[in-house]
Amino acid sequence: MPITNASDLLKRRENAIKTAKSIKRKVMICAGSGCVANGSLKVFEEMVTQCKDQGVDATLLFEKHNSGLHHPVYMAKSGCHGFCQMGPLIHILPDDILYTKVKTTDVEEIVETTFKNNQVIDRLLYVDPTSQKTKKGRDDIPFYANQTRIALKRCGELDPESLDAYLSEGGFIALEKALNSMTPETVRDEVLDSGLRGRGGAGFPTGMKWKFAAQAKGDEKYIICNGDEGDPGAFMDRSLMEGDPFSVLEGLLLAGYAIGAHKSYIYVRQEYPLAIERLEKAIAALKAECLLGKNILGSDFAFDVLIKMGAGAFVCGEETALIHSIEGERGEPRPRPPFPANSGLFEKPTIINNVETLANLASIIDRGAKWYSSFGTESSKGTKVFALTGKINSTGLVEVVMGTTIRTIIETIGGGILDDKQFKAVQMGGPSGGCINSENLDIEIDYESLKTVGAMMGSGGMVVMDEDNCMVDVAKFFMEFIQRESCGKCVTCRVGTRRMLDILENICDGKYQPEEMDQVLETLERLAHTTMDASLCGLGQTSANPVLSTMRWFGDEYKAHIADSSCTAHVCKKLLHYEIITDNCIGCGLCAKKCPADAIIGEKKKPHEIIQAKCIKCGSCFTACKKNAIRAI
Repeated sequence: MPITNASDLLKRRENAIKTAKSIKRKVMICAGSGCVANGSLKVFEEMVTQCKDQGVDATLLFEKHNSGLHHPVYMAKSGCHGFCQMGPLIHILPDDILYTKVKTTDVEEIVETTFKNNQVIDRLLYVDPTSQKTKKGRDDIPFYANQTRIALKRCGELDPESLDAYLSEGGFIALEKALNSMTPETVRDEVLDSGLRGRGGAGFPTGMKWKFAAQAKGDEKYIICNGDEGDPGAFMDRSLMEGDPFSVLEGLLLAGYAIGAHKSYIYVRQEYPLAIERLEKAIAALKAECLLGKNILGSDFAFDVLIKMGAGAFVCGEETALIHSIEGERGEPRPRPPFPANSGLFEKPTIINNVETLANLASIIDRGAKWYSSFGTESSKGTKVFALTGKINSTGLVEVVMGTTIRTIIETIGGGILDDKQFKAVQMGGPSGGCINSENLDIEIDYESLKTVGAMMGSGGMVVMDEDNCMVDVAKFFMEFIQRESCGKCVTCRVGTRRMLDILENICDGKYQPEEMDQVLETLERLAHTTMDASLCGLGQTSANPVLSTMRWFGDEYKAHIADSSCTAHVCKKLLHYEIITDNCIGCGLCAKKCPADAIIGEKKKPHEIIQAKCIKCGSCFTACKKNAIRAI
């Protein structure tokens, strides 16, 4: 029966909770994009087969229990568990067993040993790299133990395609509370008092933005969910849409009620097919149950949700460019004011909230502003989700309380730097964020603190780098991305990013003379400030952060590139000088065979020599040598 009022919702939730309690063993197999890419769907299929072959009574549908069919094992494809480094992952409850890097060849043993005989398979457990001890449960693993999950609390814990599973975990308590015991104004006040700030990058107070839209004149208003996650290495929003789509939709409903909007769009890039598929299924389920449409839960509130797929333009993460894209126009920003809260989509008052922002709303309305604001710092409340990637032992999706230090995330949650190498920098805030050095590892993560060191919160990307990274090359990499993604509307952004990239390329290629160093670096810094000061939108206004932050914290590397024609990290190939260590060379000839320029000569079984005038510095010889007889200097 459809859920037409609060009483229907209560009965449905009670049945869902009863169902959850009746499950004897719950098996959550990660089916986030990362684990899917590593074969988790094949693992799931093999588990279904093995349960059948070994006589283990299992169901794949949460709702089956509602009909009285109680099975010993309930299996489901969940969203992202977060610990991407160790996928595919299987979490077994209530035993709290986390199996890592599971292959289809492991499944037969899991069914036999764990499902049938209640024994743990030690070889599939996580091994702590420091103590070398196995960790059975999730909370025993530092990666999970040091997180506080609010936005991600259901990701990996339920079937993202099951409405009843969502209801059993507290779903739509907040919506029912808002529609039946709160006015739109009190909802706005609650969110404002919570201290929630936009998680898409700008960090503007969410409740304040809502107040502006609520006060704006207009016969129609819109809410837009910004799921256009374009940062290289970022997957926070994708994982939320894949792993807990109902929470995003409940957040949209709450936002719509708060500002008087009756229609919304979810703007999500086409590169996220799994997120789109699960959102579409969730929307269809809510429409079938009358939780979308007219008279939601017996109230006067009507609301509808449409999905708009973007073509993957980074600039469409900017509010006005995103609005233009939904309207069918080219994704270009426009001057503000007027701000979208007054004149946005189709010139109507519009609020754009990030996916993570929306995923926090139900918890705030359910548990209250005071509870949410108890987390975090004075100016930055709650938690923040980060995509932790790069030269680190434990990559994945991390949610921590605002005010957590960067060191805690990298060394404790992330398990430190790969191969015991030295930490060098962490790039925060996406491609237009900044690089932070080791001296600032103990800075607390909040919106204001990060700005003081030339970085920003952004949407939550964290790319960790070690001693083998060249920071000039890093700045060049991010500038290449920014320049390519610039819409070109502003001369300062279009030309400024191109000129900065030209200079960075010339520095990496050794095209400047030592006597030009001061002028080159002064020109680069001036270009950076001009581009940021005179650009129209956030892309251009933050575009030079990678340049300015690396110049600030790693200025010696810039100087070494120009003054000494030296890349200390041995990354910039045109600055490298390869030579053969005669004492180590056995004359095998591998280097000569791999050299595309025929720059290596020598007799068989005798030390070889590199003809420097012919060497193109490609590094093929360095890679080919098995005896460490070639060094780059």
